[in-house]
Amino acid sequence: MINESKLLERLSKNDASAYKLLFDTYYIWLCNYVCSLCNDPELAEDLAQETMIKFWEKRKKIIVKISLKNYLFRTCHNEFLQHIRKKKIKVDFLDQVRWDALTAVYEEEKTPESNRIEILNKLIDQLPPRCKEVFILNKLERRKYKEIANDLGISIKTVENHMSKALSFLREHATSFML
Repeated sequence: MINESKLLERLSKNDASAYKLLFDTYYIWLCNYVCSLCNDPELAEDLAQETMIKFWEKRKKIIVKISLKNYLFRTCHNEFLQHIRKKKIKVDFLDQVRWDALTAVYEEEKTPESNRIEILNKLIDQLPPRCKEVFILNKLERRKYKEIANDLGISIKTVENHMSKALSFLREHATSFML
C-alpha cells in the first residue's frame, strides 16, 4: 500500500520516480476500468494515458480530497464521458449512475456516504427509463435543460416534467433510508 500523501508531495516536487510509481500502480486498473465501459482496449489505453498525462501536467494544482485512486478513477471516467460526447456515441446511462457505487468498491472502508450512494443508485434504477436518462444527464453530467431537450428531441417543458417526477420520487423514497 502506497502512502498517498507522501506520493502527492513527491509529485508536486517534480519527482519522476513518484510519477513512475503512480503510473505503475494505477495505469492497468484504469485501462481495465475504461475497457469494461467501452469494450475497446485501444480506447481504454488512450484514455488512461490521457488521464495520467493530465495528472502529471496539473500535479502542482491538484487537491485530492478523496483517495488518490478514486481521484484517478473519477478523472478517467470523466475522460471517457468527454470522449463519448465528442463522438456523440450513445452510452448506457446506467454506467454513469453506477460510477459512485464502483468508487465505493475501491474504497477501503464502507462509509455512511457510500451506503447512501448505493441506496440512491437503487432508487434511480427504479425511475422510468426516459426520466432516469434526463435525471442522469442533468445531475451527473451537469447538462442544462435546453441541451438535454435538444439531444433527446423533446421540449424543455418535458425535461422539466421528467426532472420534477424524478426529484419527487427520490425525495419521497430516500427520506426513510437517509435518516
